[in-house]
Amino acid sequence: MIDPLYIGLIAIVAMLALSIAGVPVGMAMGAVAVVGLWITGGPAFALNVLTNLPFATASDYSFVVIPMFVLMGAIASSSGITQELFGFSNLILRSTRGALYQATILASAGFAAISGSTLVNAALFTRIALSEMLRLGYDRAYSAGCIAAAGTIAALIPPSISFVIYGLLTGESVAELLIAGVVPGVLTAAGYMIGTSFLVRVRKDLAPEPQPRATLREIGISAKGLWATFLLAALVIGGIYLGFTTPSGAGALGAIGALLIALTRRRLSRAELADCLRSSAGVTAALFIVIIGGLMFTRFFLVAGTVTSATDLLQSFELSPVVFIMLLVVVFMVLGMFMDPLAMQVMTLPFVYPMVTSLGYDGVWFGVIMVKLVELAVLSPPVGMNLFAVIGASEGKVSLSDIYRGIFPFIVIEAIVLILLIAFPQLSLWLPQQMFAN
Repeated sequence: MIDPLYIGLIAIVAMLALSIAGVPVGMAMGAVAVVGLWITGGPAFALNVLTNLPFATASDYSFVVIPMFVLMGAIASSSGITQELFGFSNLILRSTRGALYQATILASAGFAAISGSTLVNAALFTRIALSEMLRLGYDRAYSAGCIAAAGTIAALIPPSISFVIYGLLTGESVAELLIAGVVPGVLTAAGYMIGTSFLVRVRKDLAPEPQPRATLREIGISAKGLWATFLLAALVIGGIYLGFTTPSGAGALGAIGALLIALTRRRLSRAELADCLRSSAGVTAALFIVIIGGLMFTRFFLVAGTVTSATDLLQSFELSPVVFIMLLVVVFMVLGMFMDPLAMQVMTLPFVYPMVTSLGYDGVWFGVIMVKLVELAVLSPPVGMNLFAVIGASEGKVSLSDIYRGIFPFIVIEAIVLILLIAFPQLSLWLPQQMFAN
């Protein structure tokens, strides 16, 4: 009888080999899972999982939140909200050195409250901010790194698809997870802004001289359009926090709110609306392929006994929290070379979550740590996904060597924030503990 841990290792290697060969990661996980279930549980069991699990997942009401959040972000980006956020942020910061770096971080954090995708944020702000940065003489490498890093804030601040997936796969409260990401998201944005402010003072070549201070009239005119962002954020974050609605309901309210805002502003034609619906359907379908493949992978690990064996092995080592997280950092850095953020979560959670809870750690706290590790992975060379999102959206303005040089300071900041979140769990847990307090 082959040891369950060896079975799991063989399955992971096979899945990574298929992914490297060009097979979409969701299909790679599903294919390996079906073969594994066939071998360990028999043909009838494998066929039963293959026919029932995809339908059960796709028809689960809890998953409605995913397409709603995706649609809200697509419509919001088409209605000009990102440009308004960036324009306002630039105006209030214009007289500071490195203003466009700071404006990009602040605007990306604001848009994160209505968009749950790090890749979308990175690509959007590359199109909005990069050309202006280069025109004014900002450092090319640091500009690209700043945009890539700022995009990851969307993984923490609700509506975060990463937290939704974590909650649905682990059984943790999605509402608590979404609220738990608020303080870490703000802390990450603050860390980026403080770090950038320090660097542009030490290295004068990173940014040109500050521009004249904006007038109160200019700031006031620019601020008029921010009501849309605050309204959508209030519907989603406020609705969940105060208990007025579930995450699925908040997603629907957010999507309807974004549509009404776009129609009120007359910035959304029928063709653009159809394009938003098509792109949202495509993104949702791609996400569900990964989720279903990952759930089948999980089922295979459970049947093979891999999860139980891995948990028992970890407990025998009696690892401290710091050592355990350091091991996870190494694992995620390696996986980040081959996989997108969602696939990393779906593939690792069957192992990691039971280990964490068996060691007595809080599942919501670990959800924040998990998402933070995913952020770190998508920023890490050589194949961090956010790096390539920026390169692709830059239309040749940024090279691979540029973004490799520019991302390093932000990886250091990410590591510092991660250490703070590990050392002080209440940074993640305090806000969820106040939910429904009244």
